[in-house]
Amino acid sequence: MKLRPLFDKVVLKSCETEETTKSGLILAGNAKEKPMMADVIAVGPGGIVDGKEIEMTVKAGDKVFYSKYAGNEIKLDGQEYIIVRQSDILAVVE
Repeated sequence: MKLRPLFDKVVLKSCETEETTKSGLILAGNAKEKPMMADVIAVGPGGIVDGKEIEMTVKAGDKVFYSKYAGNEIKLDGQEYIIVRQSDILAVVE
């Protein structure tokens, strides 16, 4: 299946996190924080959202940082994705 976001929505896939600290300690599953860096998988078309014209500035393939509690997590075909508004994206990694 393929996800096609609507309006100002962006589909993200979290980047893998390191499971060891810099000093070599292995982190237990509940000690790891949710990563806030992700790859952009798909981008909606933008348009009029809440009475404002939204132009999409991110594109598929970008690596971004997003707000910690942003979006909705979904699971599709065994993969986990996060769907956020473009305004929840904090920065693009270049």
